[in-house]
Amino acid sequence: MIAGIVGKTNVGKSTFFSAATLAPAKTGPYPFVTIEPNRGVGSIRVRCVCKELGLTDNPRNAVCSNGTRWVPVELIDVAGLVPDAHKGRGLGNKFLDDLRQADGFIHVVDAAGMTEANGSLCTPGSRDPADDVRFLEYEISMWMFGILKKEWDKIVKGVTQLKEDPVALLSDRLTGLMFTKKNVMAALKSRDELSKRIDLWGDGEIKIFVDVLRRGSKPMVIAANKIDVSTAEENIKRLKDEFRGYAIIGCAAEAELALRLAAKKGLISYMPGDKGFMINEGAALSEKQRDGLRKIEAILGSFGSTGVQDAVEAVYKKELRMIPVFPVEDANKFTDHKGNVLPDAFLVQEGTTSRGLAYNIHTDLGEGFLYAIDAKTGQKIGEDYQLKDRDVIKIVSAKGLRG
Repeated sequence: MIAGIVGKTNVGKSTFFSAATLAPAKTGPYPFVTIEPNRGVGSIRVRCVCKELGLTDNPRNAVCSNGTRWVPVELIDVAGLVPDAHKGRGLGNKFLDDLRQADGFIHVVDAAGMTEANGSLCTPGSRDPADDVRFLEYEISMWMFGILKKEWDKIVKGVTQLKEDPVALLSDRLTGLMFTKKNVMAALKSRDELSKRIDLWGDGEIKIFVDVLRRGSKPMVIAANKIDVSTAEENIKRLKDEFRGYAIIGCAAEAELALRLAAKKGLISYMPGDKGFMINEGAALSEKQRDGLRKIEAILGSFGSTGVQDAVEAVYKKELRMIPVFPVEDANKFTDHKGNVLPDAFLVQEGTTSRGLAYNIHTDLGEGFLYAIDAKTGQKIGEDYQLKDRDVIKIVSAKGLRG
């Protein structure tokens, strides 16, 4: 699963991306800093099973710190959006095309209201960030509408003359956007307006369909950035009142990036999402650096965290419904074939089966799947068993690969 960091240009998207991943990304106080999408790896915190099982683990793909496993996740920062992007304005075509690969979105908005629709700076409080949320929803929905509209005559012909399945027709046209038949079926069942035959739909029904499909299949978290600016507080309250269907998380991306970089240099002790930090003994800090850290300390004191880690975890845990499972090869010792204890933590969506996990590990494991073992209980489980949060699973396969 990939989370796309989206929003209009010049609101702090690339700073948010760098703060979440420490991957290099160009930043600057002007529009269109990001042209090609930046890719990086962040992490989400999950409760490891090591303490529950009384084990000392040695993970391969993540750090475990005092029972907290930091599981890697992929983030992509795409070009900023401008009005009429769905018509190709600005970098609109590039932006929207990059969104195809994202499973969910973190929408970074300027909660301080100091960035115009085109990305230029303005007086704090003079821009309503709610307009930015509506604007992004509109551009993505209209982009999807345009894709379907071009093919609509063929879709109608398929339904009326060829008697083809409308769900299959719609999902086929939207395959490139990573929507599935299951996504399409859920959207069709969600609104009374969409219950009539699709050959009777007009533009209104098509727009309702793509809007419902987008909301249900590409979930979004709103990262209300620049919480340290005084005009942000009232704006965030209004965002929460108007967009109750979204998780809205106040963020200070610049503060998080400063903390991450200071920790990387060994100047402070800090983990993403922490409520505070400690200056390390002997750290050579200038007075300017100390003053900057004091300002960040005030932000943490007021808001509890910088919000960046919270936003990343919200999209993966709450919106994409990802849970950790721990594949092992030796169900008695909880190890892989090299003796690593609880070597990996995999993130899978709720509802994933044991066979689905096998496919996630390796195609051959899935194709040769015989059964799985719940390592916590020692019980054999079948291919349709739905994985639970923090399961420890051994896969037994006819292909001979270790699970």
